[in-house]
Amino acid sequence: MAGSKGKTQTVRDMVLSLGLIMVAGLVMYFFIPHDDSAAPDVKRVDYRVELLTARRAASYPVAAPEGLPSDWKATSVRFDGAQFDAWHLGFHSPDGEYVTVEQSTEKRARFIDDASQGARETEVTEEIGGRTWIRYTGGRYDALVLEDTGGATTVVAGTGSFAQLAKMAGALKLA
Repeated sequence: MAGSKGKTQTVRDMVLSLGLIMVAGLVMYFFIPHDDSAAPDVKRVDYRVELLTARRAASYPVAAPEGLPSDWKATSVRFDGAQFDAWHLGFHSPDGEYVTVEQSTEKRARFIDDASQGARETEVTEEIGGRTWIRYTGGRYDALVLEDTGGATTVVAGTGSFAQLAKMAGALKLA
């Protein structure tokens, strides 16, 4: 009988400890300020060095925006000369959407599918900055595609509206 009293106390102590931990968690949740609606602080990256490197190394004119307002934040940049001269430049738009510029010499269909995250070609085209862009919709992103820029395909894609995508496409300079 002496053994059963020890087991009962151990279970009781565990339940009390669990209750105390839950009360402490609730106190922290209700009394420590938090704002779930606040946008995460997005870190801006400087892409100038990577852009210069890509423009020297790529077999095509590399696209980058000029003249975008300062509230467009560059958040990611990559150039991979070993993988189809792949250029990536990601932006956080003023209203919190994501817009990316992708270029590559990879096979057109495969590259567009990857860059647009599965979007499908529409029959809609837009004249932006003197170039004809094809709209792609669906998938995770919508996209604007410029089919041939000196041997590469250029894709402007993201969660932003077509107006935002067009703003980025219009700001792109090829060099």
